[in-house]
Amino acid sequence: WDKIEAIDNRDGIVRTFTGHAMREVVHPSYQAWSYAMVISDYNQLVQDNDIKLSPCAYLHNYKHRDGDPLLSSQYQDYIEQAPVFCNGDVTKLQDFISRYIRKGDQCKVIYEIDNGRIRPSKQLQDCLANMLEGNQEFYLLDDQKYVYETIYYYANLCKQDNRKRTIIIQGGPGTGKTVVAINLLSALTSSEQLVQYVSKNSAPRNVYKVKLKGTYKQNRIDNLFKPSSSYVNSPSNYFDTLLVDEAHRLNAKSGMYRNLGENQIKEIINASKCSVFFIDESQRVTLEDIGTVDEIKAWANQMNSQIYLMNLQSQFRCNGSDGYLAWLDNVLQIRDTANYNLEDMNYDFRVIDNPNELRNLIIQRNNESSNRARLVAGYCWNWIADGKNKSDCHDIVIDDFAMSWNLGNTTTYAIDDSSIDEIGCIHTTQGLEFDYVGVIIGNDLRYENGKVITDYTKRARTDQSLKGIKKMAKENPQKAHQVSDEIIRNTYRTLMSRGMKGCYIYCCDKALADYFKSMINN
Repeated sequence: WDKIEAIDNRDGIVRTFTGHAMREVVHPSYQAWSYAMVISDYNQLVQDNDIKLSPCAYLHNYKHRDGDPLLSSQYQDYIEQAPVFCNGDVTKLQDFISRYIRKGDQCKVIYEIDNGRIRPSKQLQDCLANMLEGNQEFYLLDDQKYVYETIYYYANLCKQDNRKRTIIIQGGPGTGKTVVAINLLSALTSSEQLVQYVSKNSAPRNVYKVKLKGTYKQNRIDNLFKPSSSYVNSPSNYFDTLLVDEAHRLNAKSGMYRNLGENQIKEIINASKCSVFFIDESQRVTLEDIGTVDEIKAWANQMNSQIYLMNLQSQFRCNGSDGYLAWLDNVLQIRDTANYNLEDMNYDFRVIDNPNELRNLIIQRNNESSNRARLVAGYCWNWIADGKNKSDCHDIVIDDFAMSWNLGNTTTYAIDDSSIDEIGCIHTTQGLEFDYVGVIIGNDLRYENGKVITDYTKRARTDQSLKGIKKMAKENPQKAHQVSDEIIRNTYRTLMSRGMKGCYIYCCDKALADYFKSMINN
């Protein structure tokens, strides 16, 4: 690197030219420090022999300048733990090394560390347990406790008998899949397992990392949260347990260009003795989503992994009512159910005729519920690239209503205090619940001739969830219609089930709004 731009409001992130483009990456001192934390947190030799790790970063092409963003105050915590040396700092780097190393040992310590047994440190175990303690968001109730105990038993059994097991947990929105996963992450780490929480979508990982950290500055728990693309080259059974949340969002290929690996499900099962998949097939919302129960079973059978199926029943979803979700399926014409209206359901569902009124209602609910209400929309409006970090750049305009998509300079839209002034999408809210959700339904969902229809041509050009659908439509129009129809209906079903106490909708298509009104008390 020879130039760096500081990034405000992002912990340990800078912008630099790397990989043939300007990219946001972690600060060099954070890189070096986090590598040292991985070794100290997981290497038994380092733990048992009290080996001291002293990280530093060396940027041999980088020259210091006045007001150097590399040394900005926001990075000082990491620079103190891992000093950064640049072009012209060779003598300082030599002094740093000589301060800690007096003599060589023919690489003996390096070799022993490289071949050391992997075991989570007691400090990491205690850190994670303390973060969960007293956090009411992560309490286990009823069947959550049963599922948790069952998985915990089988995960430890895998470590004892060295046999592969794959556990599939099916559950709808708000049933506590993530609550179970986070509790298992802590408990299995405390039992000295090498365990990670995995998701394809970054939104739940980032939000739950923040919720766990609280005021804990050092980001060592980042190493416990990984994207589903992390296991392309993992050796077989390297991990004790992998906890895969939002398994319906898994892809076949990994990498920026979808050219790495064979299948993420296969790679996760291969990499772990115990693989746990939390799944809701009704939340598959892109062409690339391959996560199904049958797909997981097929790969588990191929790798001789025992299979266990379990279910999480309704607990928190939509005021504890399965009826609302069944009504949603019926009204969106996903499947016929006996739930023809919302009578006798303790759930606040409303059709709002003006998007400004919808916004005001969500702001009111957000103030009443301690930052637990958000406005979301179907992906029918383009994301304006030049304004992706400006809330006053309005991507979504409907008559005199104008708002911005969620900003690109944050990874925790769902819990940011200021994000009430922005609109979330399926990619920044999946796997996360609010008390109240306001949903703007675009023209990709309409009501015509007595039927709810979908129209993928009304999706925004910047929408990646249906990338490739036009090519598919030319080759196989029937398949393209079937696939896009399922994705669009699932998208709105997912968005409309994010609110645990209430959902308010605005429909761009007036006929659809009238239809929803007629189905509330028909």
